[in-house]
Amino acid sequence: MNFSLAVVFGLFTLLSAAAKTKTAGKFEQYHAKFLSNPPLKLDDATYERLTATPREYTVAVLLTALEARFGCQLCRDFQPEWDVVGKSWVKGDKKGDSRLILGTLDFANGRGTFQKLMLQTAPVMMLFPPTIGPHAKRDAQAIRYDFTTGPQSAEQVNDWIIRHLPEGPRPPMYRPINYMRLVTIITTILGLVSFFSIAAPYLIPIIQNRNLWAAISLITILLFTSGHMFNHIRKVPYVAGDGKGGISYFAGGFSNQFGLETQIVAAMYGTLSFATIALALKVPRMADPKKQQIAVFVWGAVVFAMYSFLLSVFRVKNGGYPFHLPPF
Repeated sequence: MNFSLAVVFGLFTLLSAAAKTKTAGKFEQYHAKFLSNPPLKLDDATYERLTATPREYTVAVLLTALEARFGCQLCRDFQPEWDVVGKSWVKGDKKGDSRLILGTLDFANGRGTFQKLMLQTAPVMMLFPPTIGPHAKRDAQAIRYDFTTGPQSAEQVNDWIIRHLPEGPRPPMYRPINYMRLVTIITTILGLVSFFSIAAPYLIPIIQNRNLWAAISLITILLFTSGHMFNHIRKVPYVAGDGKGGISYFAGGFSNQFGLETQIVAAMYGTLSFATIALALKVPRMADPKKQQIAVFVWGAVVFAMYSFLLSVFRVKNGGYPFHLPPF
C-alpha cells in the first residue's frame, strides 16, 4: 500500500515538473519572438497556444481590425499607442522578469477567435493571468478592457495592465522622437526669424507708433465701457418694442441693456473723446486765429450737444435723475 502511494506521488511530481518545464519553455519561446518584433503578431493557432493553460506568465492581447475594409478608425488610431506599449516593455524588461507578453491579433488573421469570443466590436484587449506558479490567480478567466470612451493613450493602457500584474519591473513609456514634427518646428522658427529680420525696418516704426497704440487703447476702452461684455454674457436683444408699435433703443434700468444701445453709447463716448482731443491737441496748433476761434466754437458745441444727449440717455436709464442740458 505504501509502495503504491509512493509510486502515485512520484508520478504526480514528474508530471508537475514536466508541465512546469513545458510552460517555462513556451514562455521563453514566445518571449524571444516578442523581443524581436513587439507586440507579437498572432493568428488563431498562436493565440490558442499562447493563451492555453497551464501558463506561468501573463498575456495581454489586443484584438483589432486594422484593414481599411473593416472601417475601424479607432483600431487604426490606437495601434501606434499599442506599439509604444510593446516597445517600451521590450526596452525596460528585456530579461522578461515581469513574465509578460504583449500580442496583437488582427481580425484578418483571427476570424475564428473573434467568432469564438463572440466579439461584435473592436478593438478589445484581453489579459490572461497566470494559472500556475507563485502568482497564479484563482480565477483564470481573461480580464477584458473595452475602449468605450474612445482612443486611449499608451500610458492609460499600460497603467491598466500594470494594475493586474504582480510585483516586478514597471518600465516607463518611451515614445519615439517625431523627427517630422521637430523639423517642422525648426523650419517654422527659422522662417519667422528670417521674416522679422527682413521686415523689422518696416514693422518697428509701426509698432512704436504712439498714435497707433493710442487709437487701439481708445477703441478698447470705448468698447468695454459701453457694455460690450455685458451683451455677450447676458445675450441681450438688439432692440425691443416700446409697446406702442415703435422701437425702444434704450432699456430702462441699470441692469438692462440693448445691443443697439451699446453702439449708441460707444459712439457718444467716441465723439466726446475725439472732440476733447481736438480741443486739447489740434486747435492750439492752428496758426490762423479766426480758424482757431471757429474750431473752438465748433468742438465746444459738439461737446455740449453730446453731453446733453448723454444726460438724456442717463435719465432714461434712471427716471429719477433731476438734471438735464438743452436741447435734449
